[in-house]
Amino acid sequence: MEGPVKSLESDLEGGQSQQEASKELDMLYNLIISSTYLLKSPKQGGLPMDDLDRQLVGLLRSNARMPAATLARTLRVARGTVQNRIARLEKDGVIAGYTVRLAAPDDTRRVTALMLIAVAGNTVEKVLRSLRGDAAVSALHTTNGRWDMVAELRADSLEDFDRVLSRIRRIEGVANSETSLLLSTHKY
Repeated sequence: MEGPVKSLESDLEGGQSQQEASKELDMLYNLIISSTYLLKSPKQGGLPMDDLDRQLVGLLRSNARMPAATLARTLRVARGTVQNRIARLEKDGVIAGYTVRLAAPDDTRRVTALMLIAVAGNTVEKVLRSLRGDAAVSALHTTNGRWDMVAELRADSLEDFDRVLSRIRRIEGVANSETSLLLSTHKY
């Protein structure tokens, strides 16, 4: 090998610590990334994600507070590599932010369902406003296809759930709906 990589190999043989070599490799990696950014147009959005990026994002999805050292050990790369990858993914907009995932309530009788909603005419905004203000609606998505939106509903009992369904179906602009109860959750 020639150039910086050859130089790093000879430095390791000459007594350079692995941590110092890792820093130099990370600097080399950043140099390569920087020059690649210059070659790409802004529309391309930086470097494409590779397998390491996907594994890193997967680990962060399961625990966004996992320390960089733990991520590095799990992925078998240098801590600096993890930090550089996270910084690049944030800069590219792949990682848009971090959030808190709340524990599920202890009450196992809680009813959760997905409601598919078809909206009449061009009343989507009006229906969205009504649903946003409903405490039983925990998530709300617009979609394409037969249904215009999907609402995740929560209630403390089946009786409460029945009242929630009736209330939503009476909203002006709701043309049709279909609801499925969620029996168990296998992945968050």
